[in-house]
Amino acid sequence: MRGPVDPPRILLPCSMAAASVTEQEVRDMADETTAGLRIDEAEHRRQVRRAVVASTIGTSIEWYDFFLYGTAAALVFPKLFFPHSSPYAGTLASFATFFVGFLARPLGAWVFGHFGDRIGRKATLIITLLLMGIATFLIGVMPTYSAIGLWAAVLLIVLRICQGLGVGGEWGGSVLMSMEWHRGNRRGFIASWPQAGVPIGLALSIGATRLASQWTGDKYTTWGWRLPFLLSILLVLVGLFIRLRVLETPLFARVVEQKQVAKTPVPEAIQHHWPEIALSALARMAEQAPFYIFTTYVLTYGTEELGLKRNFLLNAVLLAAIVSLFTTPFFGYLSDLIGRRRMYLIGASAVLVFAFPYIGLLNSKTAGLVVLAVVVSVVVHDMMYGPQAAFIAESFPTRLRYSGASLGYQLASIIAGGPAPLLAAWLLHTFNSGYAISTYIALTAVITAVAAAALGARVSPMLEREREQPARWRGAVQA
Repeated sequence: MRGPVDPPRILLPCSMAAASVTEQEVRDMADETTAGLRIDEAEHRRQVRRAVVASTIGTSIEWYDFFLYGTAAALVFPKLFFPHSSPYAGTLASFATFFVGFLARPLGAWVFGHFGDRIGRKATLIITLLLMGIATFLIGVMPTYSAIGLWAAVLLIVLRICQGLGVGGEWGGSVLMSMEWHRGNRRGFIASWPQAGVPIGLALSIGATRLASQWTGDKYTTWGWRLPFLLSILLVLVGLFIRLRVLETPLFARVVEQKQVAKTPVPEAIQHHWPEIALSALARMAEQAPFYIFTTYVLTYGTEELGLKRNFLLNAVLLAAIVSLFTTPFFGYLSDLIGRRRMYLIGASAVLVFAFPYIGLLNSKTAGLVVLAVVVSVVVHDMMYGPQAAFIAESFPTRLRYSGASLGYQLASIIAGGPAPLLAAWLLHTFNSGYAISTYIALTAVITAVAAAALGARVSPMLEREREQPARWRGAVQA
């Protein structure tokens, strides 16, 4: 007869995060904080607000860290880590390290999707926040090529992988934390707030880079670039304080109570929901690939190809991020009125129509037209990004939602967001025309339209059924 077996332990990825906790310990904590409690209407509303705020702020911090790397990869990393390369080769090498983070994101979705569907959303989100924040802080203190040679690039790649793992597990949990606490028919609007963490994080990263550049002047490329990375550790402490105050979601607590927790959620999600996973990834093509051209590669294209000033472009992207803070939840709200698929298809069509005018406006080199191009590009992106969280999450049942939605969302990182700046740089170098990039953007829009049309017909019928089931803690679970 086999003896007692210790429960499996959750180890934080990367050796920098040494803390561990058993699955049973965390599940017991979820049971104590949500299951069995009678939560009245006022307390439920309070928890909804906390969930939305915690998800949005935590996601903002994670995306601040992630975008900060993209901005540095466009502006300073080629010279700091690949100084002996030509400008073109250095740019490709820098964006290749940027791509590494995207390659790690599906792995993060796999690892944290497993724990999110096994131990709960709250505990998993705390781990992802710590992982991302520590990795970003360490980038701020690491040596460059001048100090340790090629090992600097190796260390940069390792830390970028840790960033990718963290953000790969973050999205699914933050969206579900908000959406699964909400009851009613405003899931598009509620789930869009964690999505708004992207423009907030982008604005924070651009703003921090802009301030560091202005404050340090010529010293920015030597040590000034480090300051925004070091700031990350303070933001992480704020995010932890907020997330620790939120209870586990009532829908997941019900899954625990009914003993329906999946033993192997990721393989199960792939086996039973692979069409939804694949369609989710393809539906993101026109949202994610153009976004990293609109917000990251535009810095390289504008400074090196068009001769525009770095700070001018940073200000334009910063303005676009501020506008996006309003347009993202607006289009999420609009999807509650006209339908998720219809809103998404309108967004894909807008990207298709704007692909060529975008490059034309940039090539004018006229300040007003360049700013218009940058701002409008983010608005058409938000037509898809606002409703996207609910659109994808609604395609999976609760017991597999973290794993399935995260995998579909993050697989797009490999085929869309990650290679986008690399492909844009190659297309410009090969065809010597920015309109080659426009063709690429237009192609992603066509792929997205086909995938979104198919995905919209596959919304999980279990979502409403789960919300209607009676439970012994009525006030908490009818979310």
